Formats: sequence, C-alpha cells, structure tokens
Amino acid sequence: MLDQADTSEPSTLAPIHVIGGGLAGTEAAWQIAQAGLTVILSEMRPVRQSPAHHTEHLAELVCSNSFGALASDRAAGLLKEELRQLGSLVIGMADRHAVPAGGALAVDRAVFSQALTEAIQAHPRITLRRQEVTHIPEGITVLCTGPLTSDPLAEALQAFTGLSYLSFFDASSPIVTGDSLNREVVFPASRYGKGEAAYLNCPMTEAEYEQFWQALVQAEQAPLKAFEQEERSFFEGCLPIEEMARRGKETLCFGPLKPVGLVDPRTGSRPYAVVQLRQEDKAGQLWNLVGFQTNLKWGEQQRVFRLIPGLEQAEFVRMGVMHRNTFLNAPQLLEPTLQFRKRPSLFAAGQLVGTEGYACAVAGGWLAGSNAARFALGLPLIQLPPETMIGSLFQFISSADPKYFQPMPANFGILPNLEGRRIRSKAERYGRYRDRALAALAATGLTRQVQTA
Repeated sequence: MLDQADTSEPSTLAPIHVIGGGLAGTEAAWQIAQAGLTVILSEMRPVRQSPAHHTEHLAELVCSNSFGALASDRAAGLLKEELRQLGSLVIGMADRHAVPAGGALAVDRAVFSQALTEAIQAHPRITLRRQEVTHIPEGITVLCTGPLTSDPLAEALQAFTGLSYLSFFDASSPIVTGDSLNREVVFPASRYGKGEAAYLNCPMTEAEYEQFWQALVQAEQAPLKAFEQEERSFFEGCLPIEEMARRGKETLCFGPLKPVGLVDPRTGSRPYAVVQLRQEDKAGQLWNLVGFQTNLKWGEQQRVFRLIPGLEQAEFVRMGVMHRNTFLNAPQLLEPTLQFRKRPSLFAAGQLVGTEGYACAVAGGWLAGSNAARFALGLPLIQLPPETMIGSLFQFISSADPKYFQPMPANFGILPNLEGRRIRSKAERYGRYRDRALAALAATGLTRQVQTA
C-alpha cells in the first residue's frame, strides 16, 4: 500500500537537498516530492562503497530484514502504524514485500530495496545523484548519512557543530523501565549521602556478585564486523563490562560496581558490590545501567543482567550495543522538528540524530522531509503530540541530558504516563498507550488515506 506519486508541475523553488539514500533519506526525499517540491537525493554508493553495504540500492537493510514487532500494542508496531497513517513510502513498501516472520514485519530485503529505488527514480520531482557529498550544501538540506557517514562530511559536520567528535566506537548501556524494578531491593542514594539521591542502587552480597560475575564472563558476545574489529583497539576508555570483568574477578568492584559511600537500608551496612541506575528521562520512567556498555548478545544480556538483585523482572527498552557509530548530540543541537538550532534550514534524520532501529530511521525521514518542505513553503513546522510514539521519540532526543545522550529506540517508557490508576497488566497498559497515541495522531489532521500503488 503506497501513496500514488504526485505528477503535477514541479515547483519553481530551489531544490531541497537530501544527503544519504538509506531508509531516512529515501523517506525524506519522497515526502518532500509529495509536497510538490523538487529534490536532489545524493547517495555515494556505488561511486564510493561503505564497509557495511553490498548493493547500490537505496534503503538497503544491512543487518536484519525485520522492522520489529507488527502488532500496534508493541512500541515498534505502534511506530509503524503511525507511519502508515502518515503515508510513509518505506513502511508501505515493507508491508507490500513482507515475508512470514511470526509477529514481526520482515521483508524480502533485495526486492524491498529495489522497489524503493525504482519508486524514487520514477518520481518526476526527485533527481537521484550517485555522488559523495563532502560538504554541507547551501539552502534547505536534510542530512541522513547514518552511522557510516563518510570522513569528509563527518569533518564538515564537526566543524559546523563545533563538537570535538562525531564518529566513535560506541558501547552503550542497556535501559530498563522504572516500574519493572523491584523496589523492595533497589534503593535511592548518592555516594556518602551527597546531594540528591540521583541514582537507584542494586546491592549485591558476595555470593550474588560471584554468581553474576561467573555468568558475565561466560556469556556469548555478538560478532563485530571486520571494519569494527580493526577500530576496536582505539576505544580503551569505553570497554564493554564483560571485557572489564575478564581482567579479574574483583575488577568491577573497583570500577562501575564499587560500593563505597553506599549503605543498604535493609542491612545498615555497605554491600559487597552495587549496580547503579541513572535516570534517563525527566519523568523517571527510564533508567540506565551505569557502566554497563556491552557487546553481549541481546538474549544473554537479559539472562545475565536479571541476575542483578532488583532487576529480576526488568523490562529492557534498549539493549546494550557496541559498534562504529556516528551520531549527533541531538539534545545540544536539534529542535524536536529535527532542525539544527544554529541553522533552521538544515535538518537531520535517521541514526545520525541518535535514534535506533529501522522504523525510527523512517520516522525521522518522514518528519525531517515533511518539515523541510513546510519550511520551504513558509508553513508551520510539525511537532507531533508527545502521546504519539513519533512525537515522544523526537521530543526525547531533543531534550535529553546532553552529557549522557545515547541512541534511543521506540519504547513505551518515553511516552507520558497514562492518567488514572496504575495499570499492572502489560497488555492492557500497552493497548491504552496505542489507543491514546492513534487518537492524538488523528486529531492532528495529518493522517491520510493510503492508496494502492
């Protein structure tokens, strides 16, 4: 199910540049063109190949062929349903070329990417240029170059933003929901009682630590790509927790799990080790495992980290990851409209802005492309309601603490709390989130009837 291409006369306004032909760039270019404006979409492949891609097709899926949960009472599924109702080209094409995958939306990746490439090439207002862009163009521009931004453009971005780095080997910690923690075990406190109790603490006895450490050092790691293995040695300051643990049984007790300055209120004494959780959002719904950057496989992370007292039933909204990554410090640089504060005619989307997952990249492309077109036409820019998954996602990345900002996937933890009594049933709670989100989206007047291509 796709929107039919608008074939009316091209705009007399200057073309809008979209840099990068991944999921975000493809969606952004389509939305701009559908608004009646001309677009120049620049993709460096095959003139210059990236170390992760294998074809020259647009929107190539370099990892899994799955867009995540299909059901709209799941965070990823709700995000995709919002995109369907907003007329997303990419999600419409994914639906069209879906393959059986249980409860997930998975696609025939070769056919999917080829079909998107053909749709972009056939649009009368989109010019696809196979070229490497080494500088930020003048005029209205959308940057969608992703985690493998070429070195010259990354340097141009670094100079523009004034940041000391953009590209680095990223090892991120998992994030859990606050309402999934065992509050009979976890306690709020700062070391030595200094300042506010800014952390939640998971105390461990020696036996509990021994069990956790043994599981951690024996857990299975995810394989790195060849180019990531070559770069890994440069990031000693961002070691995965399992690598630290392998350096000695007590290493973690003198590092991220050190218990000094903390007293377990249940025992009145200092624990053997402590895992600290740092608040990730203003509402205190999301908590980051401090120092737990990891390269463990996702199933292993859940198995091992649920051995931590207080996390037995933890709900993970983001798993730890480790890979070469280029992303902007979005809270420092971007508005919720995905405009740069420093230059409102410049937009960014995709993994470059610090979102995680295919559908999030598409959502960023939809928003940045729609807003770039509205900026050119002198129309008010779009900020979707925070009750929607798209609205809450881009509100989060533009307002999180810049000091601790890490990429974020779609999850229910970033949505505003539901009104009324606390709903313990996860299925009922997620259904309520979905119903509220879709009602808020419908009230914007932006949803459209999707037509068959």
